[in-house]
Amino acid sequence: MGGDEQQRLAALHEYRMLDAPADDELEAVVRVAAMVAGVPTATLNLIDEHRQCQLTSTGFEGGISPRSDSMCAVRFRQGEFVWVRDASTDPVYRANPWVTGVLADVRFYASAPLVTPQGHALGTLCVFDSEPRDLTGEQIARLEDLAQVILALFERRRQARINGELAAEAEARQQFTDAVLETIDVAVVAADPAGHLALFNRAARDWHGLDADPSVAPGDLPDTYRLFRTDGVTPLPGDEVPLMRALHGGAVSGAEMVIRSPGGQARHVVAGGRALTAADGSVAGAVVAMSDVTADRAQRHALEQAHAELLRSNGELEQFAAVVGHDLAAPLGVVNGYLELLGDDYDAVLDDRARKWINSATRAVARMQGLIEAMITYARAGSEPCRRQLADLGDVVDQALMDLRDRVRESGATITVPALPTLACDPTLLRQLLQNLIGNGIKYRDPGRPCHIGVGAELRDDEWLVTVTDNGLGIPADQRRRVFEMFARADPHHRAGHGIGLSTCQRIVERHGGRIWAGAAPGGTGTTISFTLPAV
Repeated sequence: MGGDEQQRLAALHEYRMLDAPADDELEAVVRVAAMVAGVPTATLNLIDEHRQCQLTSTGFEGGISPRSDSMCAVRFRQGEFVWVRDASTDPVYRANPWVTGVLADVRFYASAPLVTPQGHALGTLCVFDSEPRDLTGEQIARLEDLAQVILALFERRRQARINGELAAEAEARQQFTDAVLETIDVAVVAADPAGHLALFNRAARDWHGLDADPSVAPGDLPDTYRLFRTDGVTPLPGDEVPLMRALHGGAVSGAEMVIRSPGGQARHVVAGGRALTAADGSVAGAVVAMSDVTADRAQRHALEQAHAELLRSNGELEQFAAVVGHDLAAPLGVVNGYLELLGDDYDAVLDDRARKWINSATRAVARMQGLIEAMITYARAGSEPCRRQLADLGDVVDQALMDLRDRVRESGATITVPALPTLACDPTLLRQLLQNLIGNGIKYRDPGRPCHIGVGAELRDDEWLVTVTDNGLGIPADQRRRVFEMFARADPHHRAGHGIGLSTCQRIVERHGGRIWAGAAPGGTGTTISFTLPAV
């Protein structure tokens, strides 16, 4: 059988049986083994790096002894049943302390190895006697059967432990999700497949002055929850309720309406959401998140009269806030939807499908966090002061690569960086710029060839031209200007990014007084991002 000893030990420790008390079932199997062999003594041995641990025994007081003294350790890794009629005459065992009288006076000895389905020997089911004996083929077969029973009991105990850990993890995730939903100032509402309300979070309850009532017919939602069009006067038709639009249309984005609480306060909201689908593709309900934009709408007129630069800045901040409100809603909707399904359909038992839902929820939360981080980075790139100083561009690239070291290692990317000049720039902003560009080269690499990225710089007249070239998927010619716009992507169906990175790069370059553009890499395979920085 052979096999790597480290893998065998890992398999042994995975069961967590060493130094643990044996349960009644294992003790019973060992007693049956002694009866099958017709001997007074039997033991269940587990063998680790240095020890033989007699997990349970019958007919004698078991314990722990050095592996070097073990009779079972001699051949158990061969994975074969072993027995000798009289160990005192056997050249393999006659000098063993269990035979010589130091530890015992074993004569008859037999052991069935405990071999996992992956081929790792954990130890043995051992029977022995102080008198010579013989074994029949039937006895050997039954002892081998009992060894398989022991392995099955080990596996059942391991699975019970894993299931308990998964259940605890699921409960922790559910508590975390509940805490998020009850903390955020975004109203989250959900409906079942028939359009009946299933969930209001804290913000939704506060805004409506009511909780979700499953008995309310979908057509009565506008009247019960006082929903109006944006003029605040016209009742919202039932088919325009964002939740119903998401349920029947698959998704809704940027839907605006007014909610009037029982106290008369009007709240202008923007809603976005989507239908939820079950594993078989059927509609399982819908979820919508609403952001309060009342203050934004009230200030719109004043913002339009402000200075042009202030208008641009505030407009971007408003767009930033609106997108956060919308794109935060979608991942939260996925989290809520899948975990709601998990809670409803698999309350006490987690199976593979439940784990798939948990993983989907985790990915959605990660995407939400990544989007928020990218937008904050974009905002900072335009608001923090640009502090120019002489900096070695090679050092700045090295710092950016240090930030990207895990991604470079995981992708196997090769980064070529020749000797680079010293130039006037803000090292912090330039590091962020190069980290974005090199990171894009890794993110959008072509899976059909090794990833290679090169950084270069040359002086042209009164400015430095810096280039970052990759051999990845490339950017279509008709998209090379648009990719620098906020939230733009060369491929809208590509989910690797948020469409903010190149906008951030453009902000940094413009703050240095330079230009940035995209082109094809030499040879037409991949992309070259070029930008300029003033030479003085």
